Amino acid sequence: MKKILLFSILLISGLSVNAQDDSHSNDNGKKLPSVQLVDLEGNAVNTAALGFDGPVVISFWATWCSPCKRELNTINDLYVDWQEETGVNLVAVSIDDQKTKNSVPVYVNGKGWEYLVLLDPNGDFKRAMGVNNVPHTFLVNTSGEIVYSHNNYAPGDEDKLYEEILKLTGK
Repeated sequence: MKKILLFSILLISGLSVNAQDDSHSNDNGKKLPSVQLVDLEGNAVNTAALGFDGPVVISFWATWCSPCKRELNTINDLYVDWQEETGVNLVAVSIDDQKTKNSVPVYVNGKGWEYLVLLDPNGDFKRAMGVNNVPHTFLVNTSGEIVYSHNNYAPGDEDKLYEEILKLTGK
């Protein structure tokens, strides 16, 4: 328990410093933690073994978070092109709790998102990643290392994210 607490404090400290300057991530080289979540079909997914061939964008969001939905809907409009050019995959991690998690599939299906959507109703992955508020977006390389982190959303942030994806893929 002490090791988990220490790890969480260190991770939160690193992400808090990073939030001040997204262009220089302090998370470089940190591996994704291993947390069991479920997808919208109820299948168990280990976050440390997402198994994609290209980079992975992990976006923490909630149905009650307007900036989260704006960010993911904006990326959705660009996602097919992003995937074709870079091989990137997006994982949308809902932090909706037990009361609101049933609205997640309704919203996702209504918007036609092609993302892998995972449910984190107890906040286990959110805590392990040091996420304090949403939206919070991470870019992970093919080795499972966090290479970029960004908190909040303003129009144009998706362009910065795409630039980071291009840098990572050498495109």
